[in-house]
Amino acid sequence: MEISFVVNDKDEGLRLDVYLTRLFEDYSRTYMAKLIKEGCVKVNWESKQSKYKVKIHDDIIVSIPKITVPDITPCDIPVDIVYEDDDIIVVNKEKGMVVHPAPGNYTGTLVNALLFHTEGGLSDINGVERPGIVHRIDKDTSGLLVVAKNNNAHRRLSELFSVHDITREYIAIVKGIIGPNGGNIDAPIGRDVNNRLKIAVDTKNGKHAVTHFTVVERLKGATFIRVHLETGRTHQIRVHMSYIGYPVLGDDIYGGKDPRFDKGQLLHARLLGFVHPATEKYVEYTAEPGAYFNDALYILRKD
Repeated sequence: MEISFVVNDKDEGLRLDVYLTRLFEDYSRTYMAKLIKEGCVKVNWESKQSKYKVKIHDDIIVSIPKITVPDITPCDIPVDIVYEDDDIIVVNKEKGMVVHPAPGNYTGTLVNALLFHTEGGLSDINGVERPGIVHRIDKDTSGLLVVAKNNNAHRRLSELFSVHDITREYIAIVKGIIGPNGGNIDAPIGRDVNNRLKIAVDTKNGKHAVTHFTVVERLKGATFIRVHLETGRTHQIRVHMSYIGYPVLGDDIYGGKDPRFDKGQLLHARLLGFVHPATEKYVEYTAEPGAYFNDALYILRKD
Protein backbone atom coordinates (compact mmCIF):
# COMPACT_ATOMS: atom_id res chain seq x y z
CA MET A 1 0.00 0.00 0.00
CA GLU A 2 1.42 3.39 -1.01
CA ILE A 3 0.06 6.65 0.39
CA SER A 4 1.18 10.18 -0.43
CA PHE A 5 0.40 13.44 1.30
CA VAL A 6 1.67 17.00 1.84
CA VAL A 7 2.71 18.52 5.18
CA ASN A 8 0.62 21.49 6.32
CA ASP A 9 1.70 24.44 8.46
CA LYS A 10 0.20 22.98 11.66
CA ASP A 11 2.61 20.02 11.57
CA GLU A 12 5.78 21.82 10.52
CA GLY A 13 8.72 21.09 12.82
CA LEU A 14 7.63 17.63 13.99
CA ARG A 15 10.08 14.74 13.78
CA LEU A 16 9.28 12.55 10.78
CA ASP A 17 8.57 9.44 12.89
CA VAL A 18 6.34 11.42 15.28
CA TYR A 19 4.48 13.01 12.39
CA LEU A 20 3.80 9.66 10.73
CA THR A 21 2.64 8.08 14.00
CA ARG A 22 0.09 10.86 14.46
CA LEU A 23 -1.27 10.22 10.99
CA PHE A 24 -1.18 6.41 11.15
CA GLU A 25 -2.97 6.17 14.49
CA ASP A 26 -3.01 2.36 14.60
CA TYR A 27 0.73 1.99 13.96
CA SER A 28 3.43 2.36 16.59
CA ARG A 29 6.25 4.90 16.42
CA THR A 30 8.73 2.01 16.46
CA TYR A 31 7.13 0.53 13.34
CA MET A 32 7.13 3.89 11.53
CA ALA A 33 10.83 4.37 12.43
CA LYS A 34 11.50 0.92 10.99
CA LEU A 35 9.82 1.88 7.70
CA ILE A 36 11.87 5.08 7.56
CA LYS A 37 15.10 3.18 8.17
CA GLU A 38 14.24 0.63 5.48
CA GLY A 39 13.65 3.34 2.87
CA CYS A 40 9.87 2.90 2.72
CA VAL A 41 9.33 6.61 3.42
CA LYS A 42 10.36 9.29 0.93
CA VAL A 43 10.35 13.03 1.62
CA ASN A 44 10.42 14.97 -1.63
CA TRP A 45 11.53 11.71 -3.27
CA GLU A 46 14.51 11.34 -0.92
CA SER A 47 15.12 9.11 2.09
CA LYS A 48 15.39 10.87 5.46
CA GLN A 49 16.16 9.85 9.03
CA SER A 50 13.50 9.59 11.75
CA LYS A 51 14.83 12.77 13.37
CA TYR A 52 14.21 14.85 10.21
CA LYS A 53 11.92 17.82 11.01
CA VAL A 54 9.10 18.01 8.47
CA LYS A 55 8.57 21.28 6.62
CA ILE A 56 5.45 22.82 5.17
CA HIS A 57 4.70 21.53 1.65
CA ASP A 58 7.00 18.50 2.07
CA ASP A 59 5.74 15.78 -0.28
CA ILE A 60 5.81 12.50 1.64
CA ILE A 61 5.25 9.02 0.24
CA VAL A 62 4.85 6.04 2.58
CA SER A 63 5.00 2.49 1.24
CA ILE A 64 3.57 -0.01 3.73
CA PRO A 65 4.58 -3.57 2.79
CA LYS A 66 2.09 -6.38 2.90
CA ILE A 67 2.55 -8.15 6.20
CA THR A 68 1.71 -11.69 7.23
CA VAL A 69 -0.53 -11.36 10.25
CA PRO A 70 0.91 -13.12 13.31
CA ASP A 71 -1.19 -14.93 15.86
CA ILE A 72 -2.96 -12.41 18.05
CA THR A 73 -1.98 -13.17 21.63
CA PRO A 74 -4.44 -12.77 24.51
CA CYS A 75 -3.02 -10.32 27.07
CA ASP A 76 -3.99 -9.85 30.70
CA ILE A 77 -4.75 -6.13 30.41
CA PRO A 78 -7.29 -4.39 32.65
CA VAL A 79 -10.37 -3.32 30.72
CA ASP A 80 -13.52 -1.58 31.94
CA ILE A 81 -16.45 -3.91 31.20
CA VAL A 82 -19.71 -1.95 31.45
CA TYR A 83 -21.95 -4.91 30.53
CA GLU A 84 -21.50 -8.51 29.39
CA ASP A 85 -23.66 -11.50 28.54
CA ASP A 86 -23.34 -14.52 26.22
CA ASP A 87 -23.67 -12.37 23.09
CA ILE A 88 -22.07 -8.97 23.64
CA ILE A 89 -19.56 -7.05 25.71
CA VAL A 90 -19.91 -3.28 26.20
CA VAL A 91 -16.53 -1.74 27.01
CA ASN A 92 -15.50 1.69 28.20
CA LYS A 93 -12.23 1.98 26.24
CA GLU A 94 -9.54 4.03 27.91
CA LYS A 95 -7.83 6.88 26.11
CA GLY A 96 -4.64 5.82 24.31
CA MET A 97 -5.67 2.19 23.74
CA VAL A 98 -5.74 0.97 20.15
CA VAL A 99 -8.89 -1.02 19.37
CA HIS A 100 -7.41 -3.82 17.25
CA PRO A 101 -3.93 -5.04 16.26
CA ALA A 102 -2.08 -3.47 13.34
CA PRO A 103 1.58 -3.47 12.20
CA GLY A 104 3.71 -2.41 15.13
CA ASN A 105 0.78 -2.78 17.54
CA TYR A 106 0.12 -6.50 17.86
CA THR A 107 -0.09 -6.42 21.64
CA GLY A 108 -1.65 -4.08 24.16
CA THR A 109 -4.83 -3.51 22.16
CA LEU A 110 -8.45 -3.87 23.24
CA VAL A 111 -8.70 -7.06 21.18
CA ASN A 112 -5.73 -8.59 23.03
CA ALA A 113 -7.40 -7.75 26.35
CA LEU A 114 -10.80 -9.14 25.35
CA LEU A 115 -9.34 -12.37 23.95
CA PHE A 116 -7.84 -12.96 27.39
CA HIS A 117 -11.02 -11.97 29.20
CA THR A 118 -13.27 -14.21 27.08
CA GLU A 119 -10.69 -16.97 26.60
CA GLY A 120 -10.97 -16.49 22.84
CA GLY A 121 -14.75 -16.27 22.80
CA LEU A 122 -15.24 -13.52 20.21
CA SER A 123 -16.85 -13.55 16.75
CA ASP A 124 -14.53 -14.35 13.85
CA ILE A 125 -16.33 -12.63 10.98
CA ASN A 126 -13.68 -9.89 10.78
CA GLY A 127 -10.78 -12.36 10.72
CA VAL A 128 -7.87 -12.88 13.07
CA GLU A 129 -6.91 -9.20 13.45
CA ARG A 130 -10.35 -7.89 14.45
CA PRO A 131 -12.25 -10.61 16.33
CA GLY A 132 -15.51 -9.27 17.75
CA ILE A 133 -14.98 -5.74 16.45
CA VAL A 134 -18.18 -4.34 14.95
CA HIS A 135 -17.19 -0.66 15.13
CA ARG A 136 -14.28 1.32 16.50
CA ILE A 137 -13.28 4.64 17.98
CA ASP A 138 -9.95 6.40 17.56
CA LYS A 139 -6.98 5.55 19.76
CA ASP A 140 -7.14 8.87 21.62
CA THR A 141 -10.92 8.91 21.92
CA SER A 142 -12.22 7.24 25.06
CA GLY A 143 -15.61 5.68 25.65
CA LEU A 144 -18.12 3.02 24.77
CA LEU A 145 -17.82 0.21 22.24
CA VAL A 146 -19.99 -2.88 21.79
CA VAL A 147 -18.11 -6.08 20.90
CA ALA A 148 -19.69 -9.27 19.52
CA LYS A 149 -18.99 -12.60 21.22
CA ASN A 150 -20.49 -14.73 18.43
CA ASN A 151 -21.17 -14.41 14.71
CA ASN A 152 -24.95 -14.11 15.02
CA ALA A 153 -24.57 -11.11 17.34
CA HIS A 154 -21.93 -9.65 15.02
CA ARG A 155 -24.19 -9.86 11.96
CA ARG A 156 -27.15 -8.28 13.75
CA LEU A 157 -25.10 -5.45 15.21
CA SER A 158 -23.44 -4.80 11.85
CA GLU A 159 -26.88 -4.43 10.26
CA LEU A 160 -27.83 -1.79 12.86
CA PHE A 161 -24.64 0.18 12.24
CA SER A 162 -25.07 -0.05 8.46
CA VAL A 163 -28.48 1.65 8.63
CA HIS A 164 -27.37 4.04 11.39
CA ASP A 165 -29.94 2.58 13.80
CA ILE A 166 -27.68 3.16 16.81
CA THR A 167 -27.90 5.85 19.50
CA ARG A 168 -24.52 7.48 20.03
CA GLU A 169 -23.81 10.47 22.22
CA TYR A 170 -20.36 11.96 22.67
CA ILE A 171 -19.08 14.78 24.80
CA ALA A 172 -16.27 17.02 23.59
CA ILE A 173 -14.40 20.20 24.39
CA VAL A 174 -13.86 22.32 21.30
CA LYS A 175 -11.69 25.33 20.58
CA GLY A 176 -13.46 28.68 20.59
CA ILE A 177 -16.72 29.99 22.01
CA ILE A 178 -19.82 28.72 20.17
CA GLY A 179 -22.51 31.40 20.16
CA PRO A 180 -25.69 29.44 19.40
CA ASN A 181 -26.88 26.88 21.95
CA GLY A 182 -26.72 24.13 19.36
CA GLY A 183 -26.64 23.27 15.70
CA ASN A 184 -26.66 20.64 12.97
CA ILE A 185 -23.84 19.91 10.54
CA ASP A 186 -24.93 18.22 7.32
CA ALA A 187 -21.81 17.89 5.19
CA PRO A 188 -20.56 14.83 3.28
CA ILE A 189 -17.09 13.61 4.17
CA GLY A 190 -14.47 11.43 2.53
CA ARG A 191 -10.73 10.99 2.16
CA ASP A 192 -8.82 14.27 1.86
CA VAL A 193 -7.56 14.52 -1.72
CA ASN A 194 -4.34 16.14 -0.49
CA ASN A 195 -3.70 13.72 2.35
CA ARG A 196 -5.16 10.22 2.09
CA LEU A 197 -4.67 9.65 5.82
CA LYS A 198 -7.06 12.44 6.73
CA ILE A 199 -10.79 12.89 6.27
CA ALA A 200 -12.33 16.10 4.93
CA VAL A 201 -15.66 17.57 3.89
CA ASP A 202 -16.11 16.59 0.24
CA THR A 203 -19.30 17.84 -1.39
CA LYS A 204 -18.54 16.01 -4.63
CA ASN A 205 -17.49 12.51 -3.63
CA GLY A 206 -18.02 12.36 0.15
CA LYS A 207 -20.49 10.14 1.99
CA HIS A 208 -23.60 11.54 3.69
CA ALA A 209 -22.73 12.65 7.25
CA VAL A 210 -24.85 14.47 9.84
CA THR A 211 -23.78 15.65 13.28
CA HIS A 212 -25.96 17.36 15.91
CA PHE A 213 -24.43 19.29 18.80
CA THR A 214 -25.65 21.11 21.91
CA VAL A 215 -23.68 23.55 24.06
CA VAL A 216 -23.29 22.34 27.64
CA GLU A 217 -20.98 25.04 28.97
CA ARG A 218 -18.91 27.94 27.66
CA LEU A 219 -15.38 27.99 29.07
CA LYS A 220 -12.28 30.18 28.73
CA GLY A 221 -11.59 30.07 24.99
CA ALA A 222 -13.41 26.76 24.60
CA THR A 223 -16.86 25.17 24.63
CA PHE A 224 -18.04 21.97 26.29
CA ILE A 225 -20.56 20.30 23.97
CA ARG A 226 -22.73 17.20 23.71
CA VAL A 227 -22.78 15.56 20.27
CA HIS A 228 -25.27 13.13 18.72
CA LEU A 229 -24.27 11.23 15.59
CA GLU A 230 -26.92 10.61 12.96
CA THR A 231 -24.32 8.84 10.83
CA GLY A 232 -21.02 7.27 11.88
CA ARG A 233 -18.25 8.14 9.45
CA THR A 234 -14.53 7.93 10.22
CA HIS A 235 -13.40 10.97 12.26
CA GLN A 236 -16.87 12.49 11.74
CA ILE A 237 -17.06 14.67 14.86
CA ARG A 238 -13.45 15.80 14.53
CA VAL A 239 -13.89 16.74 10.86
CA HIS A 240 -17.32 18.38 11.20
CA MET A 241 -16.41 20.52 14.21
CA SER A 242 -13.19 21.64 12.50
CA TYR A 243 -15.20 22.40 9.35
CA ILE A 244 -17.40 24.93 11.19
CA GLY A 245 -14.40 26.52 12.91
CA TYR A 246 -14.48 24.78 16.30
CA PRO A 247 -12.01 21.86 16.18
CA VAL A 248 -11.91 19.42 19.07
CA LEU A 249 -9.37 20.69 21.58
CA GLY A 250 -6.15 18.67 21.64
CA ASP A 251 -6.69 17.37 18.10
CA ASP A 252 -3.41 18.05 16.33
CA ILE A 253 -4.65 16.57 13.06
CA TYR A 254 -7.72 18.78 12.57
CA GLY A 255 -6.63 22.07 14.11
CA GLY A 256 -7.33 21.78 17.82
CA LYS A 257 -3.68 21.81 18.89
CA ASP A 258 -3.03 23.24 22.36
CA PRO A 259 0.20 22.76 24.38
CA ARG A 260 -1.81 22.22 27.57
CA PHE A 261 -3.61 19.22 26.10
CA ASP A 262 -0.95 17.21 24.26
CA LYS A 263 -2.34 13.71 24.72
CA GLY A 264 -4.92 13.82 21.95
CA GLN A 265 -8.42 15.06 21.30
CA LEU A 266 -10.82 15.78 24.18
CA LEU A 267 -13.57 13.51 22.91
CA HIS A 268 -15.46 10.80 24.80
CA ALA A 269 -18.16 8.34 23.63
CA ARG A 270 -20.50 8.71 26.60
CA LEU A 271 -23.69 6.88 25.57
CA LEU A 272 -24.41 3.88 23.34
CA GLY A 273 -27.88 2.46 22.65
CA PHE A 274 -29.06 -0.32 20.33
CA VAL A 275 -31.45 -3.24 19.96
CA HIS A 276 -29.86 -6.25 21.66
CA PRO A 277 -29.04 -8.91 19.03
CA ALA A 278 -30.50 -11.76 21.11
CA THR A 279 -33.34 -10.28 23.19
CA GLU A 280 -34.35 -7.78 20.47
CA LYS A 281 -35.01 -5.22 23.21
CA TYR A 282 -33.52 -1.74 23.20
CA VAL A 283 -30.64 -1.33 25.65
CA GLU A 284 -28.62 1.74 26.56
CA TYR A 285 -25.31 2.19 28.38
CA THR A 286 -23.39 5.20 29.65
CA ALA A 287 -19.83 5.83 30.84
CA GLU A 288 -18.35 9.05 32.18
CA PRO A 289 -15.00 10.39 30.92
CA GLY A 290 -11.66 9.80 32.62
CA ALA A 291 -9.06 12.03 34.21
CA TYR A 292 -7.73 13.64 31.00
CA PHE A 293 -11.14 15.03 30.09
CA ASN A 294 -12.10 16.03 33.64
CA ASP A 295 -8.72 17.68 34.26
CA ALA A 296 -9.17 19.73 31.08
CA LEU A 297 -12.57 20.93 32.30
CA TYR A 298 -11.01 21.90 35.63
CA ILE A 299 -8.21 23.87 33.94
CA LEU A 300 -10.58 25.70 31.60
CA ARG A 301 -13.07 26.50 34.35
CA LYS A 302 -10.29 27.75 36.59
CA ASP A 303 -8.99 30.02 33.83
